[in-house]
Amino acid sequence: MLIGVPRETKNHECRVGLTPASVGHLVSIGHEVWVEENAGTKIGFDDDQYRKCGASIVNDKRAFSGELIVKVKEPSIFECELISSNQILFCYLHLAAEKALTEVLLKRKISAIAYETVLDDQGRLPLLSPMSAVAGRLSVQVGANALLASRGGRGKLLGGVPGVSPGKVVILGGGVAGTNAATIATGMQAEVVVIDKSADRLGELSLIFNQTAKTLMASQDVISHEVQNADLVIGSVLIPGAKTPKLIDRELLRSMVPGSVLVDVAIDQGGTFETSRPTTHDAPTYLEEDIVHYCVTNMPGEVALTSTLALNNVTLPYVELLATAGIKEAFKKVQGFASGLNTYNGTIVHATIAAEYGA
Repeated sequence: MLIGVPRETKNHECRVGLTPASVGHLVSIGHEVWVEENAGTKIGFDDDQYRKCGASIVNDKRAFSGELIVKVKEPSIFECELISSNQILFCYLHLAAEKALTEVLLKRKISAIAYETVLDDQGRLPLLSPMSAVAGRLSVQVGANALLASRGGRGKLLGGVPGVSPGKVVILGGGVAGTNAATIATGMQAEVVVIDKSADRLGELSLIFNQTAKTLMASQDVISHEVQNADLVIGSVLIPGAKTPKLIDRELLRSMVPGSVLVDVAIDQGGTFETSRPTTHDAPTYLEEDIVHYCVTNMPGEVALTSTLALNNVTLPYVELLATAGIKEAFKKVQGFASGLNTYNGTIVHATIAAEYGA
């Protein structure tokens, strides 16, 4: 099969769909790979490396002409015009928060498989998990930076110093992103609270963090109480395929200490906070009600080399299967893979996304 790997065009998005090593593997088993020029240059994967691994280096239009197109982030509306109904698109899509993109995919009758809705045989999200881990770990790092006075924050050091209390980090959601955020926050010696609606998950988190993080059952009263005196709030709630529920409204925001920080890991799915709106790495933060908001839609792109390697670790077997067996046989061979299909032949086929749009 001919596989196309376009260069990412989202702001400061330096990840790439396939590494040279992944390309080399696919070529070795008989597939042809076209990589757009300079697709991986910014993270040290130059065109010569791809050539040595058997790829052809092409322009943007040819990179979008493969039978299978492997990307990281969703294509732009313009890029969708380069894709037709006889091609497979495999990337992150987050369609519940992307109405215009959804409409174009349907109009073009593109077979679009979203990394973030592929399930494994235990109902987990194997292709979302590594980027959730990256975003969770990064959320504390960018949150700590946003707390600096020079960045508009209240000038609070998360770890504190002897004689001065540490900063308080409240994490909404105890999944992969939330757990990784808690790992970094506790490592920085902050006061950490993780709020989740699953008693089982809270029990697991209590064992993981012992006494270094407090776990609380989610309710609006609990969220309101904990958020009001938080220095950093991280929104990491996930409902696969659906928009994220708004857990902090403007009224609650006004009760927070000025200069506190919100980091919305869930902004791709619409965001955890009423006041969230998508930002870019060029302008990652804004002030709303005197609270610093960080709502970058491609957080892992800031650590693109780590993210690309982590993503390829999990996506390559699926890419190989699609290229070797085709979409229908691939779905039969791997349980949960078919749940990744979001649009097909002009129809939304993922039930949660269909419900979002009343389809």
